[in-house]
Amino acid sequence: MGHGVYSTGESKKYVPHLNQAHKELFRELKDDFPYSDLCIWDTSILNRFMLHQPFRFMTIVEADTDTVESVFYKLQEKDSTVFLGTDHEMIDRYGFSEKRIMIVKLLVSEAPTQEADEVISVTLEKVLVDLFCDEMIFSTYQGNERSIIFKNAFNDYTLNQNKILRYAQRRGKREEMKEYLDYLGILKIETGS
Repeated sequence: MGHGVYSTGESKKYVPHLNQAHKELFRELKDDFPYSDLCIWDTSILNRFMLHQPFRFMTIVEADTDTVESVFYKLQEKDSTVFLGTDHEMIDRYGFSEKRIMIVKLLVSEAPTQEADEVISVTLEKVLVDLFCDEMIFSTYQGNERSIIFKNAFNDYTLNQNKILRYAQRRGKREEMKEYLDYLGILKIETGS
């Protein structure tokens, strides 16, 4: 194992699938907010890791502190199914019946992202930490389903555990994440690190 302590198994990098609508939305937002750090992804990318398939999907648009609210208001002008990630009550009350909703949330600084087709999207390490830290937003993906997602992600792709723990630390949950990975039997980093 190298410096980043990668998972075992087939060496395979995860690249999220973005449909044309996601790419166009990202480019439109980048035109409107050229100096903002933005990231876009969709929860449908989790389907391949899950046992039970959800009936509702979320497009997640993340923006830096300076523009997150502006991005939210811009998107809300065009679509009533856009919610601010901090408003869990509104998401539960009005978003639950929708098949597809959009959530705008804060992009944590130094979050592990990657470029795919000129669009900034997520790494699998980031998705796993977000599922762990944002339990209210990602309530569909909690409990046993989250364990299945984590195990399948580690089994199917090469993941950097140091990257996961660094990002979890930025989210204030490094120790909890380390304990969870250990509980799942997938922690490859010594418990003292």
